[in-house]
Amino acid sequence: MKQQIVDITDKIIKRSAKTRAEYLAKIDAAKSNTVHRASLSCGNLAHGFAACGKDDKSSLRGINHSDIAIVSAYNDMLSAHQPYQTYPDIIKAAVKDAGGVAQFAAGVPAMCDGVTQGQPGMDLSLMSRDVIAMSTAVGLSHNMFDGALMLGICDKIVPGLLIASMTFGHLPTVFVPAGPMPSGLPNKEKARVRQQHAKGEVDEAALLEAESASYHSAGTCTFFGTANSNQLVVEVMGLHLPGASFVAPNTQLREELTKAAARQATRLTQQSGNYMPIGKMVDERSVVNAIVALLATGGSTNLTMHIIAFAKAAGIIINFQDFNDLSEAVPLLTRIYPNGHADINQFQEAGGMALLFQELIEGGLVFEDVETICGRGLSRYTKKPILDNGELKWVDCVEKSLDDAVIATVAKPFSSHGGLRVMKGNLGVSVIKTSSLKESSLIIKAPAIVFEDQHELQTAFDAGELEKDFVAVVRFQGPKARGMPELHKLTPLLGVLQDKGYKVALVTDGRMSGASGKVPAAIHLCPEAVDGGLIAKVNTGDMINLNGETGELTLLVDEAELASRDIAQFKVIGHHQGMGRELFGFMRRNLSSAETGACSLFDS
Repeated sequence: MKQQIVDITDKIIKRSAKTRAEYLAKIDAAKSNTVHRASLSCGNLAHGFAACGKDDKSSLRGINHSDIAIVSAYNDMLSAHQPYQTYPDIIKAAVKDAGGVAQFAAGVPAMCDGVTQGQPGMDLSLMSRDVIAMSTAVGLSHNMFDGALMLGICDKIVPGLLIASMTFGHLPTVFVPAGPMPSGLPNKEKARVRQQHAKGEVDEAALLEAESASYHSAGTCTFFGTANSNQLVVEVMGLHLPGASFVAPNTQLREELTKAAARQATRLTQQSGNYMPIGKMVDERSVVNAIVALLATGGSTNLTMHIIAFAKAAGIIINFQDFNDLSEAVPLLTRIYPNGHADINQFQEAGGMALLFQELIEGGLVFEDVETICGRGLSRYTKKPILDNGELKWVDCVEKSLDDAVIATVAKPFSSHGGLRVMKGNLGVSVIKTSSLKESSLIIKAPAIVFEDQHELQTAFDAGELEKDFVAVVRFQGPKARGMPELHKLTPLLGVLQDKGYKVALVTDGRMSGASGKVPAAIHLCPEAVDGGLIAKVNTGDMINLNGETGELTLLVDEAELASRDIAQFKVIGHHQGMGRELFGFMRRNLSSAETGACSLFDS
């Protein structure tokens, strides 16, 4: 192991000693030496299996058969989750063949940031993660279950399922992906058409045609945004079957992997004699492995908050500085859009997860001897799944990348740095994703233009008021102010200005999409404006220095001048009403800072 990574991990273990010990004691107290339903009264149990068939009722009456919970984010509007429609029947049959019973325990909401970008509903997006965690907890609270299968893919769904899974850490848990859609219009071409539309060069019909050619079928979007970053993180933590993340939906291989995942869940229960609860399986080293893989692939900045949140649910304390320090130790090994031209299917064709695991292990970048749902050791994840005469098998991965423009080696990486940096200065602390930035755009010193809504920037752009060097300061977007909506719709506008030769950047207490990266953006700024952060005192015309090389983010205004300024006040009107936002006030008020996971479920 690379000593730098070992040292960072040791710091995390030491920092988490008390909370981790309390967590492990909690899940030890929650486990059962027999089936969990044995603690139920006859009336409880009768309710629990009332709708089951005769055979399942017979099995659930006894104490020798495991009951596996199915928790699904299925809905048929969202392409990534539509394939899950058929999974419950497939899983139930596979679990029955393995000698157990599977019951559909809970359906959880799944919203798509792609649908809600720039819309009022986006204000609910981050908070939906906590709703998903609570919804999962409600489903698992019946104490019927000895293990769980989690069906979810996209932005907030997987982190929500992970928070709940760690909370019910005494249960063995397997995550079941559904896979990416086939490649459509290349992501770079889609981005080009978006910029053309922003400049008025193409109409909405042409834009919709391009978007429809990109997002065109069932499956996950093919760029390396938050959804696919989720899948990578889950597999690296050993919660998927090896190679399961990026197999296409509606294929025989995908179905066989789903059956195998269902069977594997039964092999980890107390009744199997091979008990491995998720709360013990995922430890500090597993979380570090997840961060390392995220950094090595240039994954979504959204995961900085999500990993902090689900790790905390397991008693493990992670912070922004850990990401920064690990990024210094981890080379960039992949180029997947927005960090390159390839999509996730081309990554898969170049060698995919198996080859990535091989590089990470041989390079001493991950802890190999961690527990997984398949047993101890990540080396088994260097194999890829195939069908051999209809039988699911795992074979050795390719010896080297089949496309070295997509997957590099530790010996010759795309960059020696993982591409994520913590920004610090008098404005506070934030993160910036540098892996997809040109070197010439890493440093900008320019006057601020202050906006309190992303639509104000659109208006200024349309009026031709932004034809100059500037730093867009978009404030009152943080967790407590707005629920931290993504500001991805700003990317085409700022990209157009960047292409015209202007030096532009973004500073915000909000967040950007996992697919963003062309424009330097210091995001997740803490403290946020509504908490009195200095961003609430910035005036248009103030000079800001953003240095992505050194991690400096400074408002270049005299301290005496700043002390004399009033703190801008958040204009609540129009932001907390409509599209269901009025229902989330209690949650919004209790969201922690981005650096502590932007979570309403734990004490800050």
